[in-house]
Amino acid sequence: MAKTVIVTGGSKGIGEAIVRTLSKEQYNVVLNYNKSEENAKKIQKDLKNIDIIKADVSTRKGAKELVEFALHKYNNIDVLINNAGISQTKLFTDITDEDWNNMINTNLNSAFYMCQEVLPNMLHNKNGCIINISSIWGITGASCEVHYSVAKAGMDGLTKSLAKELGPSNIRINSIAPGIINTDMNKMLSTEDRKNIIEEIPLGKIGEPVEIANTVKWLIENSYTTGQVISVNGGWNI
Repeated sequence: MAKTVIVTGGSKGIGEAIVRTLSKEQYNVVLNYNKSEENAKKIQKDLKNIDIIKADVSTRKGAKELVEFALHKYNNIDVLINNAGISQTKLFTDITDEDWNNMINTNLNSAFYMCQEVLPNMLHNKNGCIINISSIWGITGASCEVHYSVAKAGMDGLTKSLAKELGPSNIRINSIAPGIINTDMNKMLSTEDRKNIIEEIPLGKIGEPVEIANTVKWLIENSYTTGQVISVNGGWNI
C-alpha cells in the first residue's frame, strides 16, 4: 500500500524537489501551497499523480484543512514534511512586531500546528515519520537574520523534544538543516557574495534542492533514525 506524504510549501525550491523525488517512489503526495498556485498547478500537470491544496499553514485553520483533506482522500498520513517557510534580511533593531510574528508563524508555528494535526492519526497507527526542514542558521545563528535563525532553532528544539515523546509510539521526527541551496530564497545574493560563500565551503559549491530531497527520502526509509538534525551543507559548518 502506498504511503501518504504531506509536503508543506511544496510548490517551489526545496519543497518542489521533495515532491518530485517522492512522486517517483509511488507515494501519495499532497503538495500544499499558499501563494504559488501557478507553480503548484504546473508541478501537478508535470507529475499527474499528486494532489495540490491551497492552505495557509501558518494558521491553525489552514493546517487543519490540509490534514482533513489528506485524511478524507487517503484515510491515512504516513509522512509529514514541514517545509513551508519565508526569509527576511534585516538588522535586529529594525525588525518590527509584524516581521517577527510573520516569521515565527510561518516558519515555526506552522510546524507546531501541522504536527498536532497529524499526530492523532499517527498515534492511532503507532507509526509515522515527521521531517522538519530547518537551516544552518538554526544551528549557528545568522547576522541580520535573527528572527529567521530563532524560528529555525525552534524547529530543531521541536524535533529533539518530540522525538523523545513520540519514540515509544514508533513515530520518528528529524530535522534537515540545509546550508546555502540554489533556490529563489538565495537569488538576492550578489555574484561576489556567492563567490565568497563558495570559498568557505569545503566542497566548493552551492547545494541543489534535490540533495535535500534525497536526504528526505533516506530519512523516510531509515527506521532507526530519530531526534537528529542532519546538516546538509557541503561542510560549511563542521
